[in-house]
Amino acid sequence: MLSQRINNLPISATLAMAAKARELKSQGIDIISLSLGEPDFDPPDFVKDAAKKAIDDNYNSYPPVDGYVDLKTTISNKFKRDNNLDYKPSQIVVSTGAKQSIANVCMVLLDVNDEVILPAPYWVSYSAISILAEANPIIVPSSIESDFKITADELENKITSKTKLIIINSPNNPSGSIYNENEYRAIAKVLEKYPNIYIISDEIYEHISYGKKVFSFASIPEMYDRTITVNGVAKAFAMTGWRIGYIGAPEWIAKACNKMQGQITSGANSIAQRATIAALEASPKKIEYMVSEFKKRREIILNLLSKIQGFKTNVPEGSFYVFPDISYFYGKTIKNKKINDSNDFALLLLEKAHVATVAGEPFGNPNCIRISYAASIKNIENAIERIKNVLEE
Repeated sequence: MLSQRINNLPISATLAMAAKARELKSQGIDIISLSLGEPDFDPPDFVKDAAKKAIDDNYNSYPPVDGYVDLKTTISNKFKRDNNLDYKPSQIVVSTGAKQSIANVCMVLLDVNDEVILPAPYWVSYSAISILAEANPIIVPSSIESDFKITADELENKITSKTKLIIINSPNNPSGSIYNENEYRAIAKVLEKYPNIYIISDEIYEHISYGKKVFSFASIPEMYDRTITVNGVAKAFAMTGWRIGYIGAPEWIAKACNKMQGQITSGANSIAQRATIAALEASPKKIEYMVSEFKKRREIILNLLSKIQGFKTNVPEGSFYVFPDISYFYGKTIKNKKINDSNDFALLLLEKAHVATVAGEPFGNPNCIRISYAASIKNIENAIERIKNVLEE
């Protein structure tokens, strides 16, 4: 008999769609996958060289649970350089990916029936991790008309005596929207009235933005002692498989996360930690070639989608996703398949166009689908052409 904990936990929608795509590929079907948030670049050579050196230098032993001291010092310097945030090494915990960083924080802060406010759309794992921590996700909806951003008033309307945590994400996965400084300051002004609420600010896409400065929530002085800043190297440095994330947090929260992690995974991979030092010591200018390429692909995919009747898009300012509203197709029958929701639509695209995307429901917006443009221009063009052909039939 499985536990209620695992029975209540939803399957990751992004990983589920990737698994379905792999299954069809194994049957010899030519699937173009635009479902996973994974850069199609290799990590920079200087990062790989640092990993090779770490192997030669025999970094084989268990690392400290919360990360090597020199890596945590490097992260402190990065926070100051890029975000104007002062975190001492004792306020930093290195984990096996930013997903574990978020899970650690939720596990140490949340109790049964606490409420976690999630501005929608949100990354699918925020709600699942909240449920795992036996808390209740509370969704604040948004739409394409508001550029998928919520207002301070909309947030305040969801606050109750049970609210313990808010998880914000900018640049956003799945919408690509970025909250500017004024928008975040307005939210902070509301939160000043509720001193028992904490904030996770997920900034994993901070370097993948197209001309707009990313503002760190913890740089608002009144919010610093209540904010946990989450980041990592997966997206900006194309190091998804290296599994390194980290937090900067109030020291008492960092200590609690260290305690939690010590009983779950212990320290993150030693070789990947050494490579992360090289990544974070480097200037963000070193990865501008990736960002420039993503920007070019963004323009291409937005142009192609604009030619398909029924797709409504905003202009993402960061990350590498588009999140089109496809509710136009609801109630229609396409290829003998009735489209009731975004799950039906995503399955139609997979089964008939052989293009993998992700439905919007798990992201908190049932009118949309997420399409990743972390793929070659050729694959993007072919994928959208396939989608157009299926829908126009």
